[in-house]
Amino acid sequence: MGLLGEVLNSSKPYIAMVALQFGYAGMYIITMIGMKRGLSHWILVVYRHATATLVIAPFAFAFERKIRPKMTRSVFLKVLLLGLLEPVIDQNLYFLGMSITSATYGSAIVNVLPALTFVLALIFRLEKVNLKRMHSQAKIVGTVITLTGATVMTLYKGPIVDILWYSHHGATTTHKAAAAAASSSGQHYLAGTIMILICTCSWAGYFIVQSITLKEYPAELSLTSLICLAGTVEGGIIAMIMERDPKAWALGFDSRLLASVYSGVVCSGIAYYVQGVVNRVRGPVFVTAFSPLCMIITAVLGAIVLSEQVHLGSLIGAIIIVMGLYSVVWGKSKDHLLASGKGSAQELPTVDKSRLELANTMDNPSKVTIKDTIRPQDP
Repeated sequence: MGLLGEVLNSSKPYIAMVALQFGYAGMYIITMIGMKRGLSHWILVVYRHATATLVIAPFAFAFERKIRPKMTRSVFLKVLLLGLLEPVIDQNLYFLGMSITSATYGSAIVNVLPALTFVLALIFRLEKVNLKRMHSQAKIVGTVITLTGATVMTLYKGPIVDILWYSHHGATTTHKAAAAAASSSGQHYLAGTIMILICTCSWAGYFIVQSITLKEYPAELSLTSLICLAGTVEGGIIAMIMERDPKAWALGFDSRLLASVYSGVVCSGIAYYVQGVVNRVRGPVFVTAFSPLCMIITAVLGAIVLSEQVHLGSLIGAIIIVMGLYSVVWGKSKDHLLASGKGSAQELPTVDKSRLELANTMDNPSKVTIKDTIRPQDP
């Protein structure tokens, strides 16, 4: 049971990050439906983070009352920066780019996130690389492979591929007409790509600043609430400038309300908290390494729900990106093992203190002493 518990405990970060990708994929589809029905992305960002603040703040107040650090000017400025990077710049530019491309294409370009985060983590010394070790080489190679896959998806579209059986044999005339209209609508892929790349840089910067802030303010729920509150205020100022029609702020019991609530609870409140916990334990590169999985999930959902077309270039890029993802995650797993003292082949077993005391009470205790205790050294 002890071994099983240890395996489950070590698997938690992986399970959490994979589950978040399903949550993000659902958000992409739901928000696309809401935006097609008149929901402004400027207003969506405000409602999304207002909802997240209302949901997360009570938990932060109840569970972190005794451990919440004092607010300092440094932390306050970092919270404002976090609220600007992810809720305002990242999400608004992403929705702008996605609206003139597609949900599948948008989630595909975001796959450069792990590579950008890795580079920024090296710059800010949050990530260490030893070129003599295989796991460090795997992280670098995986990053290059991920960038290669994202480049393929950006520059090469190729023919349309029916990724679902029904899309070739049983698609209705309505679905085919919608797909044809989408392909002939003059989508501005270059402008959309630039917007999504800028938003991805902003998102990578968010994870770096979040990792730094958590060292000063190690209270994930409280930090999540503050980020969502900052995003609501800053996003609200931008939204009032961009959307001056009061009717645009009205929501009914439809997909627009669902998009605001779902994205707020799942992709802001829960996601910010889970990412903060995993970020503090495994670092920003590990958190972002799983983002390519979201593209695969989104592609399938987009084909089913939105009748979006999937091109051969997207599939080839996806395969390349998944290979890079595996390489980066494998390297990060070795980093964690080495940091915890379990991954070095040169390590010797540690003599437990209780066994040492037991040996000292036996008739012949002199064979085990404090001097014989050997503990592994960090690589």
